[in-house]
Amino acid sequence: MKMLITGPLGHIGSELLNNLNKFKKLKKVYLIDNARSNNLNVLFKLKYKNIKIKFIYGNLVNKKILSQINDNIDVVIHLASISNAEESFKIRKLIYYNNFEIFKNIVNFCIKKKTKLIHLSSTSVYGKQDSMVDENCKSLKPQSPYAHIKLLEEKYLKKNKNKLNFVSLRLGTIAGVSKGMRFHTAVNKFCLNTILKVEIPIWNNAIDQYRPYLSLSDAVKVIHFIVKKNLFNKQTYNILTGNYTVRQILNIIRKNNFKIKIRKTKSPILNQNSYQVSRKKIEKFKIKFSNNLDKDIKNTLNLLKGIY
Repeated sequence: MKMLITGPLGHIGSELLNNLNKFKKLKKVYLIDNARSNNLNVLFKLKYKNIKIKFIYGNLVNKKILSQINDNIDVVIHLASISNAEESFKIRKLIYYNNFEIFKNIVNFCIKKKTKLIHLSSTSVYGKQDSMVDENCKSLKPQSPYAHIKLLEEKYLKKNKNKLNFVSLRLGTIAGVSKGMRFHTAVNKFCLNTILKVEIPIWNNAIDQYRPYLSLSDAVKVIHFIVKKNLFNKQTYNILTGNYTVRQILNIIRKNNFKIKIRKTKSPILNQNSYQVSRKKIEKFKIKFSNNLDKDIKNTLNLLKGIY
């Protein structure tokens, strides 16, 4: 099997690289990244006895980058995007151009090469919801440019569903340690601010609002499962470890004997109303989720506590 992973230097991609051996019969993997996150250290000492790795530096907005791949690729795992939802309000034009143009180039590559695609979407496409929602929800209300682009990507896939085989995974907010982790997502930011003794920004009434969160280990487990079971059925699946309130996340941090300082903020992304999503659809495949973020938060705090 030959594979292409875009955005391998990021939070999820770097953990996938540490677990390439779990992809059975994988012989060669292409990695494409523009190193915007400066996480080239992810590639250091990356060696597999039976897997050939080729890294290509470049921005996938330029579709000529993909012309450097001469092999027939069996699976594309598309992770490349600017993923900071809060920052997306400030760089609206850039993120629309970057993320959506890259996505269209990847889809066209998959159609041309007859390659299967794992598309990572986001549970943030749901926005404000009054009750638990699943993949059949028709009233999607993305509240950030980042989330809106994810919905555009899903629609683009549906438009081309007769031309390629794919699966779309709506991921909860990622938590967990990896070489490519960043600190703009809620759990990582809360942990970092706690260690640095910096105030954690919370919207006035957001402390008891629910959001879906996803352990990094669960995310990687699902991606491996999709490839192993050849689950490219053109379906969309919610992927999450659980729905948590901000208060519950903060209490897990406190349980690890850390004091927390809170600052009220008016950040637009933190002003989203509460929403919870169901993972019953993916659970039909008997995937075992970790079911809590305690370990991820503990590991993140332990990683960070030596810096201050």
